[in-house]
Amino acid sequence: MRPGEGARAVEIWGDAVDATHDFLTPGDRAAIGREVAEFLPGAPLSLAVGEDDRAIGFLLMNDSHMEALFVDPRHRGAGVGRALVDHAAALHGAVTTDVNEQNGQAVGFYRRLGFVPTGRSDRDGQGRPYPLVHLLLDRPLSQA
Repeated sequence: MRPGEGARAVEIWGDAVDATHDFLTPGDRAAIGREVAEFLPGAPLSLAVGEDDRAIGFLLMNDSHMEALFVDPRHRGAGVGRALVDHAAALHGAVTTDVNEQNGQAVGFYRRLGFVPTGRSDRDGQGRPYPLVHLLLDRPLSQA
């Protein structure tokens, strides 16, 4: 991520969440949004950019664990998410991630890429009542 792109990452996060996370209560959506706005601009993100060099998606890794993958809804279905996952897998080989169980679109996306479930948690990482599915991709996408 380049200096000054943090606000765009927060915008992508908000637009993507609003398009896919209809299970969040309004209070939780607002609280999570405040948390994200505080930490995301300073996080070490990998960005996908469009032809105009403007960010259209981002990836946040913690070693080989994908902490976040979000794509601007206007660019969904264009291979942006797959390219970001491919980048992560090329760097790390095996990649893990967690996905909200109620986000059927994301669960399907990861399954289509070859991620397999390895477990489940009843609550998200902040203790909220949003179950997570733990997933593993055990090889780069190019080896699929």
